[in-house]
Amino acid sequence: MSNSKIKNKKFPAELRMDLASGDWIIVAPGRSKVRKNLKKSSRKKIIVSLKDCPFCNIKTQKKPTLIFSHGKKISLEGDIPDNWTTIVIPNLYPTIFSGNSLNERIEGGLYKRINAIGFHELVITRNHNKSLAQLSLKSIKEVFDTYQDRYLFLAKQKFVNYISIFHNHGFEAGASQPHPHSQIMTTPLIDADLRNALSNSWKYYKKHKKCLYCEMSKWEKKTKKRIVFENKDFLVICPFASKFKFQIIISPKKHSSSFEKINEEEKWSLAEAFQQALTKLYKTLGDPSYNFYLHTAPCDNKNHNYYHWHWTIIPKTSILGGFETGTRMEVSAIEPEKAAEILRKQK
Repeated sequence: MSNSKIKNKKFPAELRMDLASGDWIIVAPGRSKVRKNLKKSSRKKIIVSLKDCPFCNIKTQKKPTLIFSHGKKISLEGDIPDNWTTIVIPNLYPTIFSGNSLNERIEGGLYKRINAIGFHELVITRNHNKSLAQLSLKSIKEVFDTYQDRYLFLAKQKFVNYISIFHNHGFEAGASQPHPHSQIMTTPLIDADLRNALSNSWKYYKKHKKCLYCEMSKWEKKTKKRIVFENKDFLVICPFASKFKFQIIISPKKHSSSFEKINEEEKWSLAEAFQQALTKLYKTLGDPSYNFYLHTAPCDNKNHNYYHWHWTIIPKTSILGGFETGTRMEVSAIEPEKAAEILRKQK
Protein backbone atom coordinates (compact mmCIF):
# COMPACT_ATOMS: atom_id res chain seq x y z
CA MET A 1 0.00 0.00 0.00
CA SER A 2 1.37 3.44 -0.91
CA ASN A 3 2.01 6.17 1.65
CA SER A 4 -0.66 8.37 0.05
CA LYS A 5 -3.32 5.70 0.59
CA ILE A 6 -2.25 5.28 4.20
CA LYS A 7 -2.54 9.04 4.80
CA ASN A 8 -6.02 9.23 3.28
CA LYS A 9 -7.40 6.27 5.21
CA LYS A 10 -9.53 7.40 8.16
CA PHE A 11 -8.10 6.32 11.50
CA PRO A 12 -10.62 4.10 13.36
CA ALA A 13 -10.65 6.16 16.57
CA GLU A 14 -9.60 9.58 17.79
CA LEU A 15 -9.01 11.53 20.99
CA ARG A 16 -10.84 14.83 21.40
CA MET A 17 -10.32 17.48 24.08
CA ASP A 18 -13.18 19.26 25.83
CA LEU A 19 -12.06 22.91 25.91
CA ALA A 20 -14.27 23.79 28.87
CA SER A 21 -13.13 21.00 31.19
CA GLY A 22 -9.76 20.10 29.69
CA ASP A 23 -10.82 16.43 29.71
CA TRP A 24 -10.08 14.10 26.83
CA ILE A 25 -12.58 11.62 25.39
CA ILE A 26 -12.22 8.81 22.84
CA VAL A 27 -14.50 8.57 19.81
CA ALA A 28 -14.51 4.96 18.60
CA PRO A 29 -17.43 4.39 16.21
CA GLY A 30 -16.46 0.80 15.43
CA ARG A 31 -17.37 -0.33 18.96
CA SER A 32 -21.11 -0.12 18.40
CA LYS A 33 -23.61 -0.72 15.60
CA VAL A 34 -25.45 2.45 16.57
CA ARG A 35 -27.67 2.83 13.53
CA LYS A 36 -29.09 -0.69 13.81
CA ASN A 37 -29.90 -0.47 17.51
CA LEU A 38 -31.06 3.09 18.12
CA LYS A 39 -34.53 2.25 19.43
CA LYS A 40 -33.68 -0.89 21.37
CA SER A 41 -34.31 0.58 24.80
CA SER A 42 -33.50 -1.75 27.69
CA ARG A 43 -34.74 0.84 30.19
CA LYS A 44 -36.02 -0.69 33.39
CA LYS A 45 -39.51 0.62 34.08
CA ILE A 46 -40.50 1.72 37.57
CA ILE A 47 -44.21 1.06 38.02
CA VAL A 48 -46.10 2.95 40.73
CA SER A 49 -49.88 3.35 40.56
CA LEU A 50 -51.47 6.78 40.86
CA LYS A 51 -53.04 5.64 44.15
CA ASP A 52 -49.62 4.87 45.63
CA CYS A 53 -47.69 7.75 44.04
CA PRO A 54 -46.60 10.29 46.69
CA PHE A 55 -46.57 13.11 44.15
CA CYS A 56 -50.09 12.38 42.91
CA ASN A 57 -51.10 12.52 46.60
CA ILE A 58 -49.31 15.80 47.09
CA LYS A 59 -51.10 16.65 50.35
CA THR A 60 -49.15 13.85 52.06
CA GLN A 61 -45.90 15.72 51.38
CA LYS A 62 -44.25 18.70 53.05
CA LYS A 63 -45.76 22.18 52.69
CA PRO A 64 -45.07 23.61 49.19
CA THR A 65 -42.68 26.49 48.67
CA LEU A 66 -44.12 27.41 45.23
CA ILE A 67 -47.26 26.51 43.28
CA PHE A 68 -48.11 27.21 39.63
CA SER A 69 -51.44 26.66 37.94
CA HIS A 70 -51.51 26.99 34.14
CA GLY A 71 -48.74 29.60 34.06
CA LYS A 72 -49.78 31.61 37.13
CA LYS A 73 -48.36 31.57 40.65
CA ILE A 74 -50.85 30.48 43.31
CA SER A 75 -50.99 31.64 46.91
CA LEU A 76 -49.34 29.32 49.44
CA GLU A 77 -52.01 30.16 52.03
CA GLY A 78 -54.59 27.50 52.74
CA ASP A 79 -54.89 24.08 51.13
CA ILE A 80 -53.14 23.05 47.91
CA PRO A 81 -55.56 23.81 45.05
CA ASP A 82 -56.74 20.92 42.90
CA ASN A 83 -55.78 22.76 39.71
CA TRP A 84 -52.03 22.94 40.40
CA THR A 85 -49.83 22.13 37.39
CA THR A 86 -46.29 22.53 38.78
CA ILE A 87 -45.40 22.47 42.46
CA VAL A 88 -42.23 22.76 44.55
CA ILE A 89 -41.91 20.91 47.87
CA PRO A 90 -39.02 20.27 50.27
CA ASN A 91 -37.63 16.78 49.74
CA LEU A 92 -38.99 14.37 52.34
CA TYR A 93 -35.64 12.54 52.26
CA PRO A 94 -33.09 15.33 51.69
CA THR A 95 -29.40 15.00 50.98
CA ILE A 96 -28.75 18.55 52.22
CA PHE A 97 -30.25 19.87 55.48
CA SER A 98 -31.03 23.29 56.92
CA GLY A 99 -28.75 24.49 59.70
CA ASN A 100 -27.14 27.48 61.39
CA SER A 101 -23.43 26.62 61.26
CA LEU A 102 -21.02 24.94 58.85
CA ASN A 103 -19.06 23.69 61.91
CA GLU A 104 -15.79 23.05 60.08
CA ARG A 105 -13.58 20.46 61.77
CA ILE A 106 -10.36 18.63 60.98
CA GLU A 107 -9.69 14.96 61.70
CA GLY A 108 -6.10 13.93 62.40
CA GLY A 109 -4.78 17.14 60.88
CA LEU A 110 -5.78 15.72 57.47
CA TYR A 111 -9.47 15.33 56.78
CA LYS A 112 -11.81 18.28 56.59
CA ARG A 113 -15.52 18.10 57.37
CA ILE A 114 -18.33 20.65 57.33
CA ASN A 115 -22.06 20.30 57.85
CA ALA A 116 -24.00 19.62 54.62
CA ILE A 117 -26.13 22.75 54.97
CA GLY A 118 -28.56 23.96 52.33
CA PHE A 119 -31.89 23.31 50.66
CA HIS A 120 -33.16 20.25 48.79
CA GLU A 121 -36.41 20.75 46.88
CA LEU A 122 -38.45 18.83 44.31
CA VAL A 123 -40.09 20.43 41.26
CA ILE A 124 -43.05 18.23 40.31
CA THR A 125 -45.20 18.43 37.18
CA ARG A 126 -48.82 17.28 37.51
CA ASN A 127 -49.16 14.48 34.94
CA HIS A 128 -47.98 11.15 36.35
CA ASN A 129 -47.48 9.52 32.94
CA LYS A 130 -46.04 12.34 30.81
CA SER A 131 -42.33 13.07 30.79
CA LEU A 132 -41.05 16.52 29.84
CA ALA A 133 -40.59 15.29 26.26
CA GLN A 134 -44.35 14.75 26.06
CA LEU A 135 -45.50 18.03 27.60
CA SER A 136 -46.80 21.08 25.77
CA LEU A 137 -44.55 24.06 25.14
CA LYS A 138 -46.54 26.06 27.71
CA SER A 139 -46.04 23.37 30.37
CA ILE A 140 -42.29 23.16 29.73
CA LYS A 141 -42.01 26.92 29.94
CA GLU A 142 -43.78 26.79 33.31
CA VAL A 143 -41.07 24.43 34.56
CA PHE A 144 -38.41 27.02 33.67
CA ASP A 145 -40.50 29.72 35.38
CA THR A 146 -40.37 27.52 38.46
CA TYR A 147 -36.62 26.95 38.23
CA GLN A 148 -35.96 30.68 37.91
CA ASP A 149 -38.31 31.66 40.73
CA ARG A 150 -36.77 29.24 43.22
CA TYR A 151 -33.24 30.11 42.09
CA LEU A 152 -33.79 33.81 42.77
CA PHE A 153 -35.16 33.04 46.24
CA LEU A 154 -32.56 30.46 47.27
CA ALA A 155 -29.61 32.56 46.04
CA LYS A 156 -30.35 35.06 48.82
CA GLN A 157 -30.20 32.49 51.60
CA LYS A 158 -27.31 31.93 54.02
CA PHE A 159 -24.71 29.25 53.15
CA VAL A 160 -25.83 29.13 49.50
CA ASN A 161 -22.87 29.53 47.14
CA TYR A 162 -24.12 27.26 44.38
CA ILE A 163 -27.54 26.07 43.20
CA SER A 164 -27.78 22.82 41.28
CA ILE A 165 -30.89 22.16 39.19
CA PHE A 166 -31.15 18.70 37.66
CA HIS A 167 -33.61 16.13 36.36
CA ASN A 168 -33.37 12.32 36.43
CA HIS A 169 -35.60 10.43 33.99
CA GLY A 170 -35.71 6.65 34.27
CA PHE A 171 -34.27 4.03 36.60
CA GLU A 172 -30.82 4.02 34.95
CA ALA A 173 -30.60 7.79 35.46
CA GLY A 174 -31.22 7.49 39.20
CA ALA A 175 -34.94 8.35 39.32
CA SER A 176 -36.41 6.70 42.42
CA GLN A 177 -39.95 7.79 41.55
CA PRO A 178 -41.51 7.40 38.09
CA HIS A 179 -43.61 10.56 38.47
CA PRO A 180 -41.69 13.27 36.55
CA HIS A 181 -39.84 15.66 38.83
CA SER A 182 -36.68 17.76 38.94
CA GLN A 183 -34.54 18.57 41.94
CA ILE A 184 -32.96 21.76 43.26
CA MET A 185 -30.08 21.48 45.72
CA THR A 186 -27.96 24.24 47.19
CA THR A 187 -24.47 23.84 48.63
CA PRO A 188 -21.98 26.08 50.42
CA LEU A 189 -19.33 24.70 48.04
CA ILE A 190 -18.73 24.78 44.29
CA ASP A 191 -18.36 21.33 42.75
CA ALA A 192 -15.08 20.32 41.10
CA ASP A 193 -16.55 20.04 37.59
CA LEU A 194 -17.90 23.59 37.58
CA ARG A 195 -14.79 24.91 39.32
CA ASN A 196 -12.69 23.44 36.54
CA ALA A 197 -14.96 24.95 33.86
CA LEU A 198 -14.80 28.35 35.55
CA SER A 199 -11.00 28.16 35.73
CA ASN A 200 -10.59 27.22 32.06
CA SER A 201 -13.09 29.88 30.98
CA TRP A 202 -11.17 32.51 32.95
CA LYS A 203 -7.83 31.43 31.48
CA TYR A 204 -9.26 31.66 27.95
CA TYR A 205 -10.80 35.07 28.66
CA LYS A 206 -7.54 36.42 30.11
CA LYS A 207 -5.60 35.30 27.03
CA HIS A 208 -8.11 36.15 24.26
CA LYS A 209 -10.48 38.71 25.88
CA LYS A 210 -13.35 36.56 24.58
CA CYS A 211 -15.80 34.06 26.05
CA LEU A 212 -14.76 30.47 25.36
CA TYR A 213 -18.36 29.30 24.96
CA CYS A 214 -19.26 32.16 22.61
CA GLU A 215 -16.29 31.24 20.44
CA MET A 216 -17.32 27.58 20.38
CA SER A 217 -20.88 28.60 19.44
CA LYS A 218 -19.57 30.76 16.58
CA TRP A 219 -17.67 27.80 15.20
CA GLU A 220 -20.65 25.49 15.55
CA LYS A 221 -22.88 27.97 13.69
CA LYS A 222 -20.27 28.26 10.96
CA THR A 223 -19.74 24.53 10.42
CA LYS A 224 -23.32 23.40 11.30
CA LYS A 225 -22.02 19.81 11.68
CA ARG A 226 -23.07 19.36 15.27
CA ILE A 227 -26.17 21.57 15.46
CA VAL A 228 -29.35 19.63 16.26
CA PHE A 229 -31.70 22.63 16.47
CA GLU A 230 -31.54 26.38 16.86
CA ASN A 231 -33.93 29.26 17.31
CA LYS A 232 -33.47 32.98 17.86
CA ASP A 233 -31.99 32.63 21.33
CA PHE A 234 -30.53 29.12 21.74
CA LEU A 235 -28.28 26.54 20.13
CA VAL A 236 -28.85 22.82 20.63
CA ILE A 237 -25.68 20.89 19.78
CA CYS A 238 -23.93 17.57 20.23
CA PRO A 239 -20.64 18.91 21.66
CA PHE A 240 -17.35 18.33 19.84
CA ALA A 241 -15.96 16.24 22.71
CA SER A 242 -19.18 14.45 23.70
CA LYS A 243 -18.50 12.17 26.65
CA PHE A 244 -21.61 10.13 25.97
CA LYS A 245 -23.54 9.01 22.90
CA PHE A 246 -26.15 11.59 21.87
CA GLN A 247 -25.05 14.05 24.58
CA ILE A 248 -26.66 17.46 24.03
CA ILE A 249 -25.83 20.98 25.20
CA ILE A 250 -28.39 23.80 25.11
CA SER A 251 -26.62 27.14 25.21
CA PRO A 252 -27.85 30.75 24.93
CA LYS A 253 -26.59 32.62 21.87
CA LYS A 254 -26.38 35.84 23.87
CA HIS A 255 -23.50 35.89 26.33
CA SER A 256 -24.67 35.55 29.91
CA SER A 257 -23.05 33.99 32.95
CA SER A 258 -26.22 33.51 34.98
CA PHE A 259 -29.32 31.48 34.11
CA GLU A 260 -31.51 33.35 36.60
CA LYS A 261 -31.25 36.55 34.50
CA ILE A 262 -33.21 34.97 31.64
CA ASN A 263 -36.22 37.03 30.47
CA GLU A 264 -39.73 35.91 29.44
CA GLU A 265 -39.04 35.76 25.71
CA GLU A 266 -35.87 33.76 26.31
CA LYS A 267 -37.72 31.31 28.55
CA TRP A 268 -40.14 30.56 25.70
CA SER A 269 -37.17 30.00 23.40
CA LEU A 270 -35.50 27.76 25.98
CA ALA A 271 -38.71 25.75 26.38
CA GLU A 272 -38.83 25.25 22.60
CA ALA A 273 -35.16 24.18 22.52
CA PHE A 274 -35.76 21.66 25.31
CA GLN A 275 -38.93 20.35 23.69
CA GLN A 276 -37.08 19.79 20.43
CA ALA A 277 -34.07 18.15 22.10
CA LEU A 278 -36.05 15.81 24.38
CA THR A 279 -38.57 14.86 21.68
CA LYS A 280 -35.78 13.99 19.23
CA LEU A 281 -34.06 11.84 21.88
CA TYR A 282 -37.38 10.21 22.80
CA LYS A 283 -38.17 9.26 19.21
CA THR A 284 -34.63 8.31 18.21
CA LEU A 285 -33.64 6.25 21.23
CA GLY A 286 -37.02 4.90 22.35
CA ASP A 287 -37.65 6.93 25.52
CA PRO A 288 -34.17 6.54 27.04
CA SER A 289 -33.27 7.24 30.64
CA TYR A 290 -31.43 10.55 30.87
CA ASN A 291 -30.11 13.25 33.18
CA PHE A 292 -30.13 16.92 32.46
CA TYR A 293 -28.50 19.57 34.60
CA LEU A 294 -27.71 23.28 34.68
CA HIS A 295 -24.24 24.81 34.79
CA THR A 296 -24.44 28.46 35.74
CA ALA A 297 -22.24 30.93 37.59
CA PRO A 298 -22.10 30.51 41.37
CA CYS A 299 -24.15 32.88 43.53
CA ASP A 300 -21.12 33.70 45.70
CA ASN A 301 -21.08 37.47 45.05
CA LYS A 302 -18.00 37.17 42.81
CA ASN A 303 -17.65 38.36 39.22
CA HIS A 304 -18.07 35.44 36.83
CA ASN A 305 -18.93 37.45 33.70
CA TYR A 306 -16.39 35.46 31.68
CA TYR A 307 -18.52 32.29 32.10
CA HIS A 308 -21.47 31.22 29.91
CA TRP A 309 -24.39 29.26 31.41
CA HIS A 310 -25.86 26.21 29.65
CA TRP A 311 -27.82 22.98 30.12
CA THR A 312 -26.46 19.49 29.44
CA ILE A 313 -28.60 16.44 28.57
CA ILE A 314 -26.99 13.00 28.91
CA PRO A 315 -28.93 9.93 27.69
CA LYS A 316 -28.05 6.71 29.50
CA THR A 317 -27.12 4.62 26.46
CA SER A 318 -24.20 2.68 27.96
CA ILE A 319 -22.52 1.66 31.21
CA LEU A 320 -19.05 2.93 32.13
CA GLY A 321 -16.38 0.24 32.13
CA GLY A 322 -13.12 -0.06 34.00
CA PHE A 323 -11.16 2.06 31.51
CA GLU A 324 -13.61 4.97 31.68
CA THR A 325 -13.91 4.77 35.46
CA GLY A 326 -10.17 4.43 36.05
CA THR A 327 -8.98 7.08 33.61
CA ARG A 328 -11.99 9.46 33.59
CA MET A 329 -11.64 9.27 29.81
CA GLU A 330 -15.02 8.32 28.39
CA VAL A 331 -15.40 6.32 25.17
CA SER A 332 -18.19 7.34 22.79
CA ALA A 333 -19.27 4.83 20.15
CA ILE A 334 -20.62 7.47 17.76
CA GLU A 335 -19.16 10.70 16.43
CA PRO A 336 -21.10 13.74 17.69
CA GLU A 337 -21.40 14.86 14.06
CA LYS A 338 -23.24 11.62 13.22
CA ALA A 339 -25.38 11.83 16.36
CA ALA A 340 -26.38 15.41 15.49
CA GLU A 341 -27.24 14.36 11.93
CA ILE A 342 -29.50 11.56 13.18
CA LEU A 343 -31.25 13.81 15.72
CA ARG A 344 -31.57 16.70 13.28
CA LYS A 345 -33.51 14.50 10.83
CA GLN A 346 -35.92 13.31 13.53
CA LYS A 347 -39.21 15.21 13.35
